[in-house]
Amino acid sequence: QKTMDAAAAEDPIPVTEGQFVTLVSNDNFKFIVSRKAALESGTVKNMLSGPAMFDEDDQNEVSFREIPSHVLERVCTYFYYKMRYTNSNQEIPEFAIKPDEALELLMAANFLDA
Repeated sequence: QKTMDAAAAEDPIPVTEGQFVTLVSNDNFKFIVSRKAALESGTVKNMLSGPAMFDEDDQNEVSFREIPSHVLERVCTYFYYKMRYTNSNQEIPEFAIKPDEALELLMAANFLDA
């Protein structure tokens, strides 16, 4: 019986250019996420998919001068949550938000159109 790690080591999934994007917080933490997950944000989608007006599209990197790393980390988690459960037929679990992070997450979500 193969373990998950052994199977992954034997049959690596090829990474294509542009498959991942880097989101950079205002304190310079970098979060590498799948492009598909990042496109859950309307703002990021416009920056990465627009008519090459943004440097972000060329570099596959988006910097957020207003969003600290502890908020951007939760935003990235939400992108995957949203991607996983959009159009899902199963029961959607709650995306838990602590009261002390609610305001910052709300402001980030509003800005990111997520």
